[in-house]
Amino acid sequence: MPDDIRTVEELVDHYGKPKGHLAEKEKPKLSDHCRRFLELSPFCVLSTSAAGDGPADCSPRGDAPGFVHVIDDTTIAIPDRPGNRRTDTFHNIVENPEIAAMFMVPGLNEVMRLNGRARLTTEPALLEKMVANGKTPLAALVIDIRYVYFHCGKAIIRADLWNPDNHLQKGDFPTLGQINQDWYGVDKDEIDARLADDYANNLY
Repeated sequence: MPDDIRTVEELVDHYGKPKGHLAEKEKPKLSDHCRRFLELSPFCVLSTSAAGDGPADCSPRGDAPGFVHVIDDTTIAIPDRPGNRRTDTFHNIVENPEIAAMFMVPGLNEVMRLNGRARLTTEPALLEKMVANGKTPLAALVIDIRYVYFHCGKAIIRADLWNPDNHLQKGDFPTLGQINQDWYGVDKDEIDARLADDYANNLY
């Protein structure tokens, strides 16, 4: 298509270049502000991709604020709590350790972005530091930081993300059981009951 942007030169020509310090805002290690942000953050999104032309994946991670363990200024660890056992993120990491993460704090418009190389570990001493509700995580995702920086809040402001008046009421969107029934032909009531039990008894 003639209007597609296909080269870096076309991209720069269309958008221009970042101004001032924004062109070099990435930092190679955590600052005190970064550490404090991680202490406050209960949620992040991990982005990975398989090697070569493999598909990309985006996966949420969430827990009590401070669930991310800071090993040192260039290394963090994220506990792996019980999930659906697809392990898409970990399949990608085994093939391609490159990772990006975006951390959010409810009520703050700015987010923290981090890139690096990841590995999956079952090191007992590390896992013991991330016990929650008396449960030790099955593994931890360790990220060796390449760079980290803060991203402005325009997207969050445009989305009005933290406004409670925008929260959907239960019933305004189909349950996951209903979605699975429509997609896969399974029994929605069985799926919803299983999920309710899982949410109540198997978060950790």
